[in-house]
Amino acid sequence: MNWSFNDKTALVTGAASGMGLATARAFAEAGAAVALADVREDAVRAVADEFVAVGHKAIGIRCNVADEAEVAAMVAQTVATFGRLDAAFNNAGIQSPAAEAADVSGEEFDRVNAVNLRGVWACMKHELRQMREQGSGAIVNCSSIGGLIGLPGRAAYHAGKHGVIGLTRSAALEYAPRGIRINAVCPGTIDTPMVAEMLAKEPDAMKEILRDQPIGRLGRPDEIASAVLWLCSPGASFVIGHALAVDGGFTAH
Repeated sequence: MNWSFNDKTALVTGAASGMGLATARAFAEAGAAVALADVREDAVRAVADEFVAVGHKAIGIRCNVADEAEVAAMVAQTVATFGRLDAAFNNAGIQSPAAEAADVSGEEFDRVNAVNLRGVWACMKHELRQMREQGSGAIVNCSSIGGLIGLPGRAAYHAGKHGVIGLTRSAALEYAPRGIRINAVCPGTIDTPMVAEMLAKEPDAMKEILRDQPIGRLGRPDEIASAVLWLCSPGASFVIGHALAVDGGFTAH
């Protein structure tokens, strides 16, 4: 069933490309007004302009989610423009090069988790302040299969993604009684620019990925978008604090 988001406002971070762009487009096509945020200002504004050109309500906002002041301004601009905030996909994230845990620098650990963990926390914090006033809303945080399992060489990245699930579950219990649902999506290996860049640096990784992927292919950004929209829709009204794996069967091994 396709759920309508008419008269709703959605906010998507990391919206200039990949899963964020696909999800922002899906929200817009379902009738929502959409605030697209990304650290790449020119790219996200260009995408928002494309949405507006075909009749959608959209704005593009430059935001580095590692900076809480920018996150607060992003949410404030969204609400000032569209009047409310009904759904949010906290998707912005960065990769960390594969390295043994003993060889990861403190600077690298802080760099990746400033975006992947602290950034999600900051977004959720300021979104919740608006939703708490409204008494309604749905938030989906982007974790990863790396939030559900461990893999050699990925300790710094997986630490943050596990943390996102902890944030999601704890906050979900706090806000469920107040009409706000919080869940996480855990994508597998999705065909996005970030994954393409990673695979370019690790050419043998694709063979390993496809070998371990029961479905035999990479995921598509629109498949993550579908999961996010469902989690934000009335169809998932009884789903609270869940970490939904969308991974082609990878974690079902």
